[in-house]
Amino acid sequence: MPTNMTEIRDFVMRERELALSEREWKFRLRGYGYDIRNTDEGTVVTSLIGGREICTLGAAA
Repeated sequence: MPTNMTEIRDFVMRERELALSEREWKFRLRGYGYDIRNTDEGTVVTSLIGGREICTLGAAA
């Protein structure tokens, strides 16, 4: 399981490449305890436990 922001970002984007749709991507990430939210600052990876923001994905998402 990824432990720092760079590893989490890489993991999330790798899962995006494997998913056929944004819906599937989000579903896959929920299985690992992550969620994707669109905010004014951009796309953000959050933790399902506690809902805290972990990192932003930038334009790549």
